[in-house]
Amino acid sequence: MSTAEPPKRGGLRGFFSRLASPQSEIEAQELREDADEVGATPIVSCGGRRRFCVAGTLRTVTLRPRGGAPALEAELYDGSDVIDLVWLGRRKIAGIEPGRTVKAEGLVSMQDGRKVMFNPRYELRPGS
Repeated sequence: MSTAEPPKRGGLRGFFSRLASPQSEIEAQELREDADEVGATPIVSCGGRRRFCVAGTLRTVTLRPRGGAPALEAELYDGSDVIDLVWLGRRKIAGIEPGRTVKAEGLVSMQDGRKVMFNPRYELRPGS
């Protein structure tokens, strides 16, 4: 019994398609594929005060006080949308830096029109 993998997209048609696409579009597609491989939900599909697992690349990491206490905020992009990851009471977390690939799980809510996940569980992923 063989467990053959499905064929990967590529070949000459895939090469010319990637060649004609803007770099940002290619990167977004790669991020969506990477998130799908780890079983993450596309950020664009998250909402409704439910728990989700998301994965992507950190675009920005900022220290921003909330209610007088420190809060580390990071913007995660997965090729479909962005979500703010916020760790309350933290000034720094080793490995949480721009360009890092992260998988995060937690309750997604909306704040000021943006998707936010407070104090998510996270896993630092190897870069692609």
